[in-house]
Amino acid sequence: LSVATVILVFLFWKTVRQLGETVKVSKIQSEYRFRPWVGPSKQIELQSVNDGHNQYSITIQNFGELPASDVVVKYAMKTDEIKKDELNKIEYTTFKLGPLLPYMEKRYWFDISSELIQQAKEGKSKIYVTLYFEYDFSSGKSGYGMISKFDEKNEIFLHEDMWVDTNYHSTR
Repeated sequence: LSVATVILVFLFWKTVRQLGETVKVSKIQSEYRFRPWVGPSKQIELQSVNDGHNQYSITIQNFGELPASDVVVKYAMKTDEIKKDELNKIEYTTFKLGPLLPYMEKRYWFDISSELIQQAKEGKSKIYVTLYFEYDFSSGKSGYGMISKFDEKNEIFLHEDMWVDTNYHSTR
């Protein structure tokens, strides 16, 4: 009888330990898999040139399995280099994109003076943009940010830095 009790206690202990590991995996899945993941699906693209402005757009997508509610874009453009540790000192233009369902795409447009673009092509100026996408979901808040520089040779924006912030407190 005592051997059977020891075996049962051992099996019970192994079952409880296995359930603990299952809970850990479920927590990881709920925090990282079962949530929205918003980020760019394409490069920054030139859309049109009108009235002295070059209009650019970036397509973002929710790569996650759950909707992202209240997606907000923060945008800033400077002719000086933008560094990640100085982002809180920049004045942003913000725009509410609204909800983003799983695998759904939306575009954000911004304008840059054609004169400034021409100066950059001639090597007389530099253009840096930062875009940050904040969004809410059931377990918290998250964000995707990037700093891009205009490449005058290829006339495209190259991403110099990209990052993901998870479960932070927004400063909206």
